[in-house]
Amino acid sequence: MLNRRTFLASMACTPFAFAAETPALPDITKLPSVVNLPDPLIFLDGTKVADKAAWFHKRRPELKQLFQHYMYGYYPTQTVAVTSKVLSHDPKAFAGKGILKEIEISFGPPSTPTIKMLLAIPAERKEKVPVFIGMNFAGNHVLVDDTAIKIPTAWMYDRYPGVVNNQASEKGRGMQKDTWNIEETLAEGFAVATFYAGDVDPDVKDKRMGIQPHLEKAGIAPTGKNAWGTVAAWSWGIMRAIDVLVNQPELDPKRVIVVGHSRLGKTALLTAAFDERVAMAIPNQAGCGGTAPSRGKVGESVQRINTSFPHWFNDAFKEFNTQTDKLPFDQNCLVALCAPRPVLFTNAVEDTWANPEGQFDVLKAAEGTYKFVGATGLASPNMPELGKLSDGTLGYFIRAGKHSMSPIDWQAYRAFAKKHLPKQG
Repeated sequence: MLNRRTFLASMACTPFAFAAETPALPDITKLPSVVNLPDPLIFLDGTKVADKAAWFHKRRPELKQLFQHYMYGYYPTQTVAVTSKVLSHDPKAFAGKGILKEIEISFGPPSTPTIKMLLAIPAERKEKVPVFIGMNFAGNHVLVDDTAIKIPTAWMYDRYPGVVNNQASEKGRGMQKDTWNIEETLAEGFAVATFYAGDVDPDVKDKRMGIQPHLEKAGIAPTGKNAWGTVAAWSWGIMRAIDVLVNQPELDPKRVIVVGHSRLGKTALLTAAFDERVAMAIPNQAGCGGTAPSRGKVGESVQRINTSFPHWFNDAFKEFNTQTDKLPFDQNCLVALCAPRPVLFTNAVEDTWANPEGQFDVLKAAEGTYKFVGATGLASPNMPELGKLSDGTLGYFIRAGKHSMSPIDWQAYRAFAKKHLPKQG
């Protein structure tokens, strides 16, 4: 143990909860049918958003409530103390090119599982550096060779390196270094922070083994039909990691980039939409429930994702399985919640399950909101050619290959970040 710090989770930056006196939202049978992607600038009652003040102070809060109520579930309703403790610290990692720490993050009741966050920082820096933050699938230990980095003890899929009987092992150490591309990212002046998604909630559909039961029992998180699913829990865990990151002296709190692949890409976009400390969102191949339209006809459907992964979203979302036209939003509205901050969607041409073309349509359908608040949108109305980054404020990148996160993707992430991140200070 090298040091311990305590922070208060900032509810001004995290999703606000709606009090009991908030008017009840309509049952699905009372919602109108909307065949195309809904316009984020039209209120639930059908009136148009008149100006920027109405967007930021009325429509944006309404959309946040709608997404929580009908899809992701409501986040915890109370502020929690967040405590961090450095478990290991190597000031000469990556052959002297970086500083490597593992930080334990605690919150909620004493029994709540903790997050073990890997943090890599460039050794040479002239100013505070930007940081990529996101969750990984197989543990911090598979991303580096350092034996001081702990092996997760939570349940894990057997398909990942070194996992036997759903438990990670030493055999997986350093086996997925390319997935997070840490050394190359450090060399270009970025810090990288990541932690195993199972620290927050193992991805098991029939039993919650993570933080939710602890926070619900303590009355910190709501229960019932509209309670948070696993994607929202993962997102809330990233927010608690951000609580720690914005207080690290080496990092610029105004240049936090949230990134994630597949289901963790869904989580990345949701986090950016609800936490304004995030300067930029980069969801990679996030598909249905993330960056693809729920009303889409290609790839995974709402019914299929709710059947295969019923724990990801709340119970209310399942009512839309065969009635996606009744959703009072679509994923373009989630992107709109990020405006005017930059968002980059990244895809692979063979990953048709994630509906790459539909994802581009989602960006186009969010562009009006970006322009409404004074930002720019897409660089072009057409999808870019393979391997070429379309680097408007709403960015898009598609490469050859399959469903994965690779060094080629990280090249696009860094290029987009260099263009769009705010300058320090």
